[in-house]
Amino acid sequence: MKILFALSISLTLCSIPLLAQDSPDPNLLVEINRIKAVDNHTHVPKVVSAGEKDDEFDALPCDPLDPSDVPTMARADNPLFLKAWQKLYGYKYNDRDAAHVRELLETKQRIAREQGDNYPAWVLDRLNIEYMLANRVAMGRGLNPPRFLWVPFDDALLFPLNNQSMADTPDRKFFYQREEMLLKRYLAESNVPAMPAILENYVSKVITPTLERQKKAGAVAIKFEAAYLRSLNFTELQEDDARQIFARYIKGGTPSKAEYMKVQDFLFRAIAHEAGRLGLAVHFHTGTGCGGYFDIAGSNPGLLDSVWNDAALRKTNFVLVHGGAGPYTKVAAVLMSKPNVYADFSEQDALISTRALSTVIRDWLEWYPEKVLFGTDLSPGTPEIDWPENGYMAATTAREALALALTGMVNDGEISRGRAIELARMVLRENAMKLYGLK
Repeated sequence: MKILFALSISLTLCSIPLLAQDSPDPNLLVEINRIKAVDNHTHVPKVVSAGEKDDEFDALPCDPLDPSDVPTMARADNPLFLKAWQKLYGYKYNDRDAAHVRELLETKQRIAREQGDNYPAWVLDRLNIEYMLANRVAMGRGLNPPRFLWVPFDDALLFPLNNQSMADTPDRKFFYQREEMLLKRYLAESNVPAMPAILENYVSKVITPTLERQKKAGAVAIKFEAAYLRSLNFTELQEDDARQIFARYIKGGTPSKAEYMKVQDFLFRAIAHEAGRLGLAVHFHTGTGCGGYFDIAGSNPGLLDSVWNDAALRKTNFVLVHGGAGPYTKVAAVLMSKPNVYADFSEQDALISTRALSTVIRDWLEWYPEKVLFGTDLSPGTPEIDWPENGYMAATTAREALALALTGMVNDGEISRGRAIELARMVLRENAMKLYGLK
């Protein structure tokens, strides 16, 4: 009975959650806010003229999809958006009165006109971001190196055959139409008037020139949004099958989904190998995504195990963009044990609270702090809450969450305060500088 009583007490104590750290050390937060960051993942828009539209900030834009519910932290009533107006544009009010918001919009338009092509850099200075990686189909006005670094989308290269069997939801039907348009663009830019009839020729005449052209244009990485199009389970290479299926269906007809995915698995490895040869990191969207038909199970970064374990790809660095946001953050933490796998917490700092994000960051720092990257996932929005406000909200949440995580580690005796500052610089800046060879 004594043993059972002691065991019950022990189990009860184990079930009581540890008290969360209430607030970050204010001096540590001041230090963190001074660090000029590298934003690993954004969809920053270019400067446009009156009446012009920027349609290249994402290869697979979510706006045309049926709207889905917006998480609490990303809704317009988040107080951080009001603070963004005050910080960025000198907004004098603590309300959202219609007359005051009209005044704000006039101020925003005036500053944008005055700054002209310098406007994106003007915003970066106010977010204390030195370098921003821009996930875009192509760069544009105001997005000039070295402050803005290109990350083009290369999913389209995976889909040279008829995509009918893959477009199995309304969202994917739209997305595959976008990918087909982008592949035509890559073919034209590679001076290939017709699709090559042999798989190896498609690699040498389309894939390799496309990546080399992107590298020459300033790309530091390439991006896959494959989780919106198929499962991330790029299986073991079946080269002979892929070659035969490609040869059969390049002439016409529609491959089955199972057949087509064998071709895609081959092509992905070819792309990733070429990226490694050129010194381009490979970014993957992981975790939650937009649209009512998004396949959460198919976005698990653990599905990429055969890629991480492919010896032929060890010279290619991979980044888990969003770090498995939602259900897979702990999977991402363990995957960073692979020598060429990194993760950022972009999007998480826009979707969850400071406290919730601090838990994720602390978990990652207690595993592999050299592999953790900062990112905002900022993108265009409404006139009132546009990409600068989205960036301010995400960056503020990220810095406070990082400070909260590090404060807890210091208070628990895991690290010194000096080490906390060092880790903060690594996460916000130095890990990305090293990964992309920035100066």
